[in-house]
Parts: sequence; structure tokens; C-alpha cells
Amino acid sequence: MADGRNWSKRSLAAQAMGHIDSVTHAVVPPIHVATTYLRDPDNAYSTGYVYGRPDNATVREAESVIAMLEDAEAGALLFGSGMAAATAVVLALEAGDHVVAPRVMYWALRNWLANDAGRYGITVDFVEMDDLAAVRAAVHPGRTKLIWAETPSNPLWTIVDIAAVAEIAHAAGARLAVDSTAASPFHTRPLALGADIVMHSATKILNGHSDVVGGVLAAAVDDEFWARIRRVRSTHGAILGPFEAFLLTRGLRTFPLRAAAQAAGAMDLATRLSAHPHVARVLYPGLPQHPGHDVAVRQMENGFGYMLSVQVTGGATAAIATAAKVELWRRATSLGGVESLIEHRASIEGAGTPCPPDLLRLSTGIEDPDDLFRDLDTALKAAHGN
Repeated sequence: MADGRNWSKRSLAAQAMGHIDSVTHAVVPPIHVATTYLRDPDNAYSTGYVYGRPDNATVREAESVIAMLEDAEAGALLFGSGMAAATAVVLALEAGDHVVAPRVMYWALRNWLANDAGRYGITVDFVEMDDLAAVRAAVHPGRTKLIWAETPSNPLWTIVDIAAVAEIAHAAGARLAVDSTAASPFHTRPLALGADIVMHSATKILNGHSDVVGGVLAAAVDDEFWARIRRVRSTHGAILGPFEAFLLTRGLRTFPLRAAAQAAGAMDLATRLSAHPHVARVLYPGLPQHPGHDVAVRQMENGFGYMLSVQVTGGATAAIATAAKVELWRRATSLGGVESLIEHRASIEGAGTPCPPDLLRLSTGIEDPDDLFRDLDTALKAAHGN
């Protein structure tokens, strides 16, 4: 799309930035799987490609779509998983640096920060990230180099005020990185709110079809820290594979449509489940009673995301029984796919989890919301002997 028109992000995503294969004129670009590239007669690489470990043309195509969606001036970098992307940010720090991270966040990354970051000389403090006073108190000016936020936070869906935390980070000489997996760039654009880096597990709604494991970082500024992250990806061999990047680009073409439908379905379910006699509490930022609702209204667009959790009356036994009795929902880990997933999260996270034992995490897909509610309603009633 080189004519300079101001096309919408939906249009740009639908055509994957309008790239047409130069050889065949195919509207779907080919998968580039080459591991090495021919030098020019003068020994240079005029194409910009040298070797498959640090770079790949198919990966660049997917990165360009994500960078567009996030308004990322420095571009985007794809990794082999969300964990590879997230840990690359921390590994780009220096020994002796300090990180402030949320107490409630993606469990695997929390475990890595708690148990492995120290091996690289990096210290981490965990706080309630929606408590700005707690964030300020945890920051050590001059030593804190990174604040890691996640909003909405998995699996309690608390909301972090990105602009306010960005001010705290920058005043202390630190960077703010935001895991926006549960929001997606359709609902929140952290870079526009002051964040320095935004991270997604591309496995989730960006791909949307539960067939790719990937992660992505996008940055506001192409500075020395971003260069270090790029080096981490190269030296650790963490780039996404070309076939996975091809599938991800396919998913990104329909991402805005799916994100809108899934958020609408989540809002519908949250509203109806709030009145269910066997649901003690619904955790969803779109509900007016949610503690972070006002902040969510201010910083989220096009709805409030596709994730919600419910706390079931009757405790863990009833929650697990409910998950066992659904038919349309799929009992599986992960989120963001076109199929709706249900999970008793505390069972997965184990000891030390902040997740209540009566909680079920719900990832809303694109099925008919009436069918999704009816299936949950039947399962809840059956689990309670109705």
C-alpha cells in the first residue's frame, strides 16, 4: 500500500500491509525458509539478509503488521514464545539492575522472575501494580531500570494505569514494559500511553487459531536498549520460525474482526453471569463494579477484552465440577483462540498462586454467546445439584 492513503488499521491488517509477491504477484506472500543468503560480488549483503538465525523475510512481514497495530516507531521483534519475548527484556538489563513486577501476572513469567532472574544479577520486587503508592514505594531511583506491568492481569483481570506507572518509571530513570496480551492492540495501545515496550504472547489472540506458539515485543524508540534486546534474540536463537510467522500473518489479517466479536461476547457473558445464582463474583473490567473500571474506560478502546473469570459458589469443588460438565467450552490452558476455553486456574499454578480456589478462567471465542452462556448455566446448575 504505497500510495500514501491513510487506510485504517483494519484495512492494513486485512491485507497484511498490502505486500504482493514480486515474482508471482500472489496476494499471499510465500514462506521464506532459507537459512543462508548469497553475498554480492563486492562481498556485501545488499538485500539486508545474512543468515536465518537473526532475521527472516517472512518474520519481518508479520512484525510489520504488529508494529502498525501498536504504532511502534522502532518496529517489532518476533520470538519463539511469549516467554522468550518477555525474558529477553530482562536479559537486556545489566547485572545489579532492579525490576518491579506485578504480584498478579502470567504465572510462568512470575516464576522465572522469582527463581531465575537473580542468576543474572537482577533483583525483582513484586507489588500490587494497580496500587500506585505501592509502585512508587518499590522503585529505587538509579537502580530500578524496569517496571513490568500486565493489564488486564492474568487471571484476576486487574487494571493498571499505564500512563501513571509510565510517569513513575520515567521519573526514576526506568523503562516501562507492558504485557498487553489480554488487551491486544485492538483494545489498548500502551506505547501511546507512555510505555516504552509492549509485549504480547502472539500465541493468543494475535494469531487466534491455537496453532502457533510465539511472542512479540514492540518499542516506541529504537535506542541502545532495543538494540540489546535484538542482540539477545539473535545470540539466544530465539526468533520465531518462518512457518509460524506465516501462520501468524494469516491470523493477523482477521484479528480486528475476531477481537471485536470476542470482546462483545465476553461483555455479554460477564453481564449475564453477574446475575447467576451460582456465581459469587465476575472479574471483568467492562463491568461498572470492577475496581479498575474507570481506568479501563480511559485507556481501553473497542471494548474490554476477551478474558474474564468467575468465582463459583461452593468453592473449589463446585468450580472444578462446573468445568468438568461443560460441553461447548473446551477444558484447556491458553486463551485468545476462536474456540472458548475454561480452566480451573489454581490447579495449574499450584502452591503460592494468588488465584482463588473457586475461580474459573474463561477465554471467550467466537461462538454464539447464547450457546456459551447456556452451556455454562447448565454446567453450573449440574455442579450444584440442580
